[in-house]
Amino acid sequence: MIVSLLLNLIGYWLFSWDEDISITPGSNSTNFNRRAWDFFSTPKNLERITPKDTSFTIISELGDEKAFAGQVINYKIEPFKRMSVRWTAEISQCVDKKYFADEQRIGSYAFWHHKHFFTEVEGGVKMLDIIDYGMPFGFLGRIAHWLFVREKLVAIFTHRHEVLEKLFL
Repeated sequence: MIVSLLLNLIGYWLFSWDEDISITPGSNSTNFNRRAWDFFSTPKNLERITPKDTSFTIISELGDEKAFAGQVINYKIEPFKRMSVRWTAEISQCVDKKYFADEQRIGSYAFWHHKHFFTEVEGGVKMLDIIDYGMPFGFLGRIAHWLFVREKLVAIFTHRHEVLEKLFL
């Protein structure tokens, strides 16, 4: 608890989102993880699960290629009205059907490390997202986090959950 409080005071946060994706009844259970992995490991699909009000656009030319360690992807995002930010992420780790991690290289955070884990469970796939991130601008960044940044992250992942329910059911 004390370590967590100190990390928060210096602008370091941990965000975790645990989600179960049910796959359409009757689907072959051996394909649960493959279907989820194929969707999430294709970077262009990020546009499909990101709220429209963020004006999220992938700038990099991507086909249907899967994520791989060392892959660099450029985005443009509008986290708030009339505030457009360029974001460059690198896939730093990738293990087929298990997990991948992306790290911000250029963007609005002081740092951002997002790990995506996939585990097959009865009737679907359990996904766990763990994000370590820090806010820029010292004390002002900490205030921004407390006022609206964390809330915005929750809204983004809530939207993602709603989209995934429609896609996989």
